[in-house]
Amino acid sequence: MKIICIGRNYADHIAELHNETPAAPVIFLKPETALVQRGQPFFYPDFSTDIHYELELVLRISKNGRHIDAAFAHTYFDAIGLGLDFTARDLQNDLKKKGLPWELAKAFDGSAPVSPTFRPVAEFANLANINFHLEVNGETRQTGNSSLMLHPFAQIISFVSRYITLKQGDLLFTGTPAGVGPVQVGDQLMGYLEGEKLLEVAVK
Repeated sequence: MKIICIGRNYADHIAELHNETPAAPVIFLKPETALVQRGQPFFYPDFSTDIHYELELVLRISKNGRHIDAAFAHTYFDAIGLGLDFTARDLQNDLKKKGLPWELAKAFDGSAPVSPTFRPVAEFANLANINFHLEVNGETRQTGNSSLMLHPFAQIISFVSRYITLKQGDLLFTGTPAGVGPVQVGDQLMGYLEGEKLLEVAVK
């Protein structure tokens, strides 16, 4: 399986990092080793002093496809969960200044905790109105809604599949809302989807 991530998909998040708004989805990848196993903590790496949390809605791809028409994109994922795109912001800023890819800052081991539970798509009345939020040590830090995406689910799937074949079991991170910030050793992060806690990660 592979982990495909969409960057700069919420206007407020783009503004808080002083980035330019892209005309098309920004895509980057994480390897399978970025996943954190169920119940395991996130271990703060020794190559960064500025790891940031980024909570995202994650689509679980349910069948293979390429060159998918946006009108049929909804048939290519069967469940929605939550994921954290941990980012070494100090490394990313340095890489961006040099015009280099982000992988060192985004794709390191443990950088993609994903909720052990995904909710079936059929449980959502409106895919364009899904609420989610992140708490850090009991304090709400990020609040998002799928209606605020610059590129909605169907557009993302159609765009990605023009370049990268989607396969059953792939995970598609759909971007993070505003409110990202640093984590510290000892922090407890909890992600909620429509009020239900799906994700819990301790930082060690």
